[in-house]
Amino acid sequence: MILSWIATAIALLVGDQLLSGVFVGGIFSALIAALVLGLVNMTIKPILFILTLPINLLTLGLFTFVINAMMLGLVSWIVPGFEVRSLLTGIGLAIIIAIVHAIAVSLFGKDRRREHQPFDMR
Repeated sequence: MILSWIATAIALLVGDQLLSGVFVGGIFSALIAALVLGLVNMTIKPILFILTLPINLLTLGLFTFVINAMMLGLVSWIVPGFEVRSLLTGIGLAIIIAIVHAIAVSLFGKDRRREHQPFDMR
Protein backbone atom coordinates (compact mmCIF):
# COMPACT_ATOMS: atom_id res chain seq x y z
CA MET A 1 0.00 0.00 0.00
CA ILE A 2 2.81 2.40 0.83
CA LEU A 3 4.58 1.33 -2.37
CA SER A 4 1.46 2.17 -4.35
CA TRP A 5 1.11 5.55 -2.62
CA ILE A 6 4.74 6.50 -3.28
CA ALA A 7 4.58 5.20 -6.87
CA THR A 8 1.48 7.30 -7.51
CA ALA A 9 3.17 10.39 -6.06
CA ILE A 10 6.22 9.78 -8.27
CA ALA A 11 3.96 9.27 -11.29
CA LEU A 12 2.24 12.59 -10.58
CA LEU A 13 5.62 14.33 -10.44
CA VAL A 14 6.68 12.62 -13.69
CA GLY A 15 3.39 13.71 -15.28
CA ASP A 16 4.10 17.27 -14.16
CA GLN A 17 7.37 17.15 -16.07
CA LEU A 18 6.07 15.42 -19.20
CA LEU A 19 2.61 16.92 -19.67
CA SER A 20 2.03 20.65 -20.00
CA GLY A 21 -1.53 20.36 -18.64
CA VAL A 22 -0.52 18.90 -15.27
CA PHE A 23 0.66 21.06 -12.38
CA VAL A 24 1.99 19.63 -9.11
CA GLY A 25 3.07 22.18 -6.51
CA GLY A 26 5.76 19.98 -5.00
CA ILE A 27 6.45 16.69 -3.27
CA PHE A 28 3.97 17.37 -0.45
CA SER A 29 1.21 18.20 -2.94
CA ALA A 30 2.02 15.02 -4.88
CA LEU A 31 1.81 12.89 -1.71
CA ILE A 32 -1.51 14.45 -0.68
CA ALA A 33 -2.91 14.10 -4.22
CA ALA A 34 -1.79 10.45 -4.32
CA LEU A 35 -3.49 9.80 -0.98
CA VAL A 36 -6.75 11.46 -2.09
CA LEU A 37 -6.58 9.61 -5.42
CA GLY A 38 -6.32 6.32 -3.54
CA LEU A 39 -9.36 7.19 -1.44
CA VAL A 40 -11.34 8.30 -4.50
CA ASN A 41 -10.38 5.11 -6.35
CA MET A 42 -11.58 3.01 -3.40
CA THR A 43 -14.92 4.78 -2.97
CA ILE A 44 -16.21 6.52 -6.11
CA LYS A 45 -14.47 4.67 -8.94
CA PRO A 46 -16.19 1.28 -8.42
CA ILE A 47 -19.62 2.92 -8.55
CA LEU A 48 -18.70 4.88 -11.67
CA PHE A 49 -17.23 1.76 -13.25
CA ILE A 50 -20.46 -0.19 -12.75
CA LEU A 51 -22.56 2.68 -14.10
CA THR A 52 -20.41 2.89 -17.25
CA LEU A 53 -20.03 -0.87 -17.74
CA PRO A 54 -21.93 -0.99 -21.06
CA ILE A 55 -19.73 1.64 -22.73
CA ASN A 56 -16.67 0.04 -21.14
CA LEU A 57 -17.59 -3.29 -22.74
CA LEU A 58 -18.20 -1.62 -26.11
CA THR A 59 -14.78 0.02 -26.03
CA LEU A 60 -13.10 -3.18 -24.80
CA GLY A 61 -12.02 -1.52 -21.56
CA LEU A 62 -10.48 1.61 -23.05
CA PHE A 63 -13.16 3.76 -21.40
CA THR A 64 -11.43 2.92 -18.11
CA PHE A 65 -8.80 5.53 -19.02
CA VAL A 66 -11.58 8.12 -19.24
CA ILE A 67 -12.87 7.05 -15.81
CA ASN A 68 -9.33 7.35 -14.42
CA ALA A 69 -9.01 10.81 -15.99
CA MET A 70 -12.28 11.81 -14.36
CA MET A 71 -10.98 10.61 -10.98
CA LEU A 72 -7.82 12.69 -11.52
CA GLY A 73 -10.01 15.69 -12.35
CA LEU A 74 -11.94 15.20 -9.10
CA VAL A 75 -8.68 15.01 -7.14
CA SER A 76 -7.49 18.13 -8.95
CA TRP A 77 -10.64 19.90 -7.77
CA ILE A 78 -10.14 18.73 -4.14
CA VAL A 79 -6.37 19.10 -3.61
CA PRO A 80 -4.78 22.55 -3.73
CA GLY A 81 -1.42 22.52 -5.48
CA PHE A 82 -2.47 19.81 -7.94
CA GLU A 83 -4.13 20.59 -11.25
CA VAL A 84 -5.15 18.59 -14.32
CA ARG A 85 -6.33 21.04 -16.97
CA SER A 86 -8.19 18.79 -19.44
CA LEU A 87 -9.66 15.35 -19.93
CA LEU A 88 -7.04 14.47 -22.54
CA THR A 89 -4.27 15.47 -20.16
CA GLY A 90 -5.94 13.34 -17.48
CA ILE A 91 -5.93 10.35 -19.83
CA GLY A 92 -2.22 10.90 -20.48
CA LEU A 93 -1.56 11.16 -16.75
CA ALA A 94 -3.57 7.97 -16.14
CA ILE A 95 -1.34 6.17 -18.65
CA ILE A 96 1.79 7.51 -16.93
CA ILE A 97 0.48 6.35 -13.54
CA ALA A 98 -0.18 2.86 -14.94
CA ILE A 99 3.34 2.66 -16.40
CA VAL A 100 5.02 3.86 -13.18
CA HIS A 101 2.96 1.38 -11.12
CA ALA A 102 3.98 -1.46 -13.43
CA ILE A 103 7.65 -0.50 -13.09
CA ALA A 104 7.38 -0.18 -9.28
CA VAL A 105 5.71 -3.57 -8.91
CA SER A 106 8.29 -5.24 -11.15
CA LEU A 107 11.19 -3.67 -9.26
CA PHE A 108 10.07 -3.66 -5.64
CA GLY A 109 7.48 -6.29 -5.04
CA LYS A 110 4.72 -8.57 -6.10
CA ASP A 111 1.26 -7.36 -6.91
CA ARG A 112 -0.83 -8.18 -3.83
CA ARG A 113 -3.88 -8.98 -5.94
CA ARG A 114 -2.06 -12.02 -7.32
CA GLU A 115 -0.82 -13.37 -3.99
CA HIS A 116 -4.18 -14.67 -2.81
CA GLN A 117 -5.60 -16.28 -5.92
CA PRO A 118 -7.09 -19.71 -5.47
CA PHE A 119 -5.70 -22.61 -7.46
CA ASP A 120 -2.23 -21.08 -7.60
CA MET A 121 0.02 -23.69 -9.26
CA ARG A 122 3.41 -22.56 -7.99
